[in-house]
Amino acid sequence: MQNRKKRLTVMILALLLTVFIGYPVSAAGDAAPRLSDKADLLSDSEEAELLEKLDEISQRQQADIVVVTRKSLEGKSAMEYADDFYDEKGYGFGEEKDGILFLISMEERDWYISTSGFGITAVTDAGLEYMSQQFLDDLKEGEYAAAFTVFAELCDDFLTQAHMGTPYDVDFLPKEPFAFLGMLVVSLGIGFLISLVVTGIMRSRLKTVHSRAGAKDYVDEGSMKLTKEKDLFLYRNVVRRERPKETDSSVSGQAEYPGGSSTHTSSSGATHGGGGGKF
Repeated sequence: MQNRKKRLTVMILALLLTVFIGYPVSAAGDAAPRLSDKADLLSDSEEAELLEKLDEISQRQQADIVVVTRKSLEGKSAMEYADDFYDEKGYGFGEEKDGILFLISMEERDWYISTSGFGITAVTDAGLEYMSQQFLDDLKEGEYAAAFTVFAELCDDFLTQAHMGTPYDVDFLPKEPFAFLGMLVVSLGIGFLISLVVTGIMRSRLKTVHSRAGAKDYVDEGSMKLTKEKDLFLYRNVVRRERPKETDSSVSGQAEYPGGSSTHTSSSGATHGGGGGKF
């Protein structure tokens, strides 16, 4: 009887060990999933695809990349909600809790990016402004899966650059994603130059046609006489130029970027960077 109890105990322990070994361990051990779509902005297939991308980038970069959507922020500001959610759900790799969280609230159409640990180093204030320019159009058009994918891929790029020792910042930002437009302009320019050369050669072959210097060269001498001359004022052309005005940044509270990341303290006492706005 005693041997049977021992064998049963060993089997149970072995089963529990198997379960724990096979269970995927998150950055903080018990952190929540990296995607929380309570606003129901994504389809099931979009959720699965995005979560897979967030998990892959997070594990490879050793920094939690998180997307959170809410219908309401329950009276909190977007910054407070994003920071508290990150802290309370246990996100972040290492002692510094490295990671980046993207919050969307549909109640007031707010967006906010909260950074922590190495995420603060990787996403500077100027870098955050650049990020927002890449996903805001998708947010405004309701293309949420596309916006979150752009965010995740930008986080991957920014973290990689920061690990190289030179984070994206003022006067050093990623190249525009649609650089092929520049190539198109160059190609059109080359085509235009070629057309000028070809038409120039064709024109040089017209030996019997010559341009005249003035209108009088096209009139036979003595065939036209002026009987009356009069100067008539037709119109006046005035060009007015508006004095340039200072423009505000799309990221609230960050109109100027002296370099680096501005930080603040969350309600739990943790240090966060980031910023946000409306869409």
